[in-house]
Amino acid sequence: MGIFGRKNDETPAAGTTPDTAALTGDYTIDPAHTTLGFVARHAMVTNVKGSFQEFEGTLHLDGTDPSKSTASLDIKMDSITTGSPDRDGHLKSADFFKIDEFPTMTFRSTEAEALGGEDYRITGDLTILGVTRPVTIDLEFNGAAKDPFGNERVGFEGKAEIKRSDWGVTWNAALETGGVLVSDKIKLNFDISAIKSA
Repeated sequence: MGIFGRKNDETPAAGTTPDTAALTGDYTIDPAHTTLGFVARHAMVTNVKGSFQEFEGTLHLDGTDPSKSTASLDIKMDSITTGSPDRDGHLKSADFFKIDEFPTMTFRSTEAEALGGEDYRITGDLTILGVTRPVTIDLEFNGAAKDPFGNERVGFEGKAEIKRSDWGVTWNAALETGGVLVSDKIKLNFDISAIKSA
C-alpha cells in the first residue's frame, strides 16, 4: 500500500488505491511511541547509541496527490541521552551541539518517492547549529491501524547516514594507537508512530 506514490506519476491518482486515499490527512508524531536514535563509533572499536527524548512533529499524507505529502520535526537538543550523564553533558557543550545557542534541531521534508513495496525515500533539510543541509532518509511503511483508544495510527521505520562535520560538529581527540575518539559518520535510526488528527 503506497503512501507517497511515485515521483513521476503522470496523474495525481496514479499509483494510489482506495486504502491509500483513506490515509490522507494530518498526523501528529506520538513521542511516547516514537524513537529518534543515533549511533556513533567510539574509539574506533565500539558503538555508542543515543536518542532524543523531547520532540514534536507532524506529517501530512496525501494519498490522492502524493507529491503534497510533507513531514516536519523539531527536536530539543537538551533532551539528548546516551546513558552517561558526563557524555551527555559534553554533547550539550560548545564542543558539540552548543545547546544554549542552538536549542533545537529541525527537519523539513522537500520531496518523497516510492522505491517499491513498502519502501520509500524522503529528502529534506536538516538544520543543526544553524547550518542547513539536505538529508535523505530511507523509510519502510509499517502499516496503519486503529488503536484501542480509537486513534488512527501510521508507522514508519527509517534510517540515514550523515557526516557530523557537514554541520560544523567537528570536535575530536586523537588516540595514541591512531585514529580518533568519535567517528565523523553518524547513523540515524527512526521508529515513528503518528496519530491522525484531521
